[in-house]
Amino acid sequence: MAVVESVLARVPEPLRAILVKHRELLKFAVVGGTTFVVDNGIWYLLKLTILAAKPTTAKAIAIMIAVIVSYVLNREWSFRTRGGRERAHEAALFFLVSGVAIVINLIPLYMSRYVFNLEVPHVSRFVQEVADFATGSIIGMLLAMAFRFWGFRRWVFPDELGRKRRDHPADETTTADAPR
Repeated sequence: MAVVESVLARVPEPLRAILVKHRELLKFAVVGGTTFVVDNGIWYLLKLTILAAKPTTAKAIAIMIAVIVSYVLNREWSFRTRGGRERAHEAALFFLVSGVAIVINLIPLYMSRYVFNLEVPHVSRFVQEVADFATGSIIGMLLAMAFRFWGFRRWVFPDELGRKRRDHPADETTTADAPR
């Protein structure tokens, strides 16, 4: 029994039906939580050490690493029943959508630091760090996550391609051998 099914078996029935209905969103959220930890761990490591003077650059690097982790987890778990394109085409679309999401994610942090001047010496170090976390890791991440979920479902892992793969398993043997 898969991890998701074993967890769902312990959830009360009314909630279980909702979770099953939105299973894909739930998996996407678990991947998002995982990449949130990767993103913030790398961001704080960089911004508190070698990129202390460049927090937006540190955040961009951290997001790019988290995006690579996100691609693997989303492709192999969250959206595994969707898609069906060649792997290179799918990856290119994934990274294009993610690139736009990186820009969306960085806008609130950039505005906090360079438009509202929420940085030392204009504010205390504590206020700066709270503002960085709120704008870079909460507001920016939520905006980017909403965009990515929509973009992944719409362009990267469209259900039409996944439906063809599920409805015609005989074709799967011929396409499974082809490089993705």
